[in-house]
Amino acid sequence: MRGKETGTLAALTQFADEDLELLMLIRNFELALLDLFDAGKLNGTTHTCLGQEYVPVALAPLLREDFIFSNHRGHGHYLARFEDPDGLLAEIMGRAGAVCAGVGGSQHIYRDDYLSTGVQGQSLPVAVGVALHFKRTGQNRIAVVHIGDGTWGEGAVYEALNMARLWGVPLLVVVEHNGIAQSTPTTAQMAGTIADRAASFGIDHHEFHTADINLIRAELAPVVAAVRSGRAPAVVQFHTVRLGPHSKGDDTRSEAELADLRAREWSGEYARCYGEQFAAADVRQRTRIADLVADISARPLSSWPASTAATGSGAAL
Repeated sequence: MRGKETGTLAALTQFADEDLELLMLIRNFELALLDLFDAGKLNGTTHTCLGQEYVPVALAPLLREDFIFSNHRGHGHYLARFEDPDGLLAEIMGRAGAVCAGVGGSQHIYRDDYLSTGVQGQSLPVAVGVALHFKRTGQNRIAVVHIGDGTWGEGAVYEALNMARLWGVPLLVVVEHNGIAQSTPTTAQMAGTIADRAASFGIDHHEFHTADINLIRAELAPVVAAVRSGRAPAVVQFHTVRLGPHSKGDDTRSEAELADLRAREWSGEYARCYGEQFAAADVRQRTRIADLVADISARPLSSWPASTAATGSGAAL
């Protein structure tokens, strides 16, 4: 089944202030991370979701009690679930208050039915097992997996979809199709379509070409309800854009390509539609993140508790 294919820059419906605040929280969080890397204040790597922020924001109220499997580009997923920029930024900076004591970093976070990983496709087989557990134990919950279009080159994806359909487990696969896999355009590395691949397993496919949060939620609510009932898994595909580099500074796209993406991504239309409301939310969240960066930068380094190191588990996780 294909979803509505309204354009990303179509007229937007009115939505709650908290949605706009969360969108701008994620946007300014990601921008701050890139600034910190440019300033040499972060180690390792990071993958921002600039341009894709509306996807987890739209999904958040539909998935409050469910298990979320995120991926390498998962900061927006985490913030939409927990609204905890303090713990996440401390984790990435390796400072006190880090959600995983600083050992998970940008990509590997575990907290309260939320798991992110940098291994492409790795979460799908695990999510099928979690969904099967939910079904067998009669829990009214689903397993939700975020993947990109590039992950459809992994064999684990198809093994997982096969078992999910055979077992009829409550699994929702959310595809953030941004048209590029690291530095390779999707058109150069994927034959056929994701819709056809889902159909080959008899799995429903729903497709969105809009960034309107209300429209997305309205169409997705019955899809999530059907998955929750345990009848069958579903694949939901969002056509979006990746504004930032693959990682912190490795963008190979031309300035003309980037300018085209900036013209099509959601924030420009939101700014036009909501004017002062949008600008005010942007200022509030930019100020919030700037204050948070200053606070966390001044904290001591995080430490792995001795009891956790000995047992392999602990309150930090």
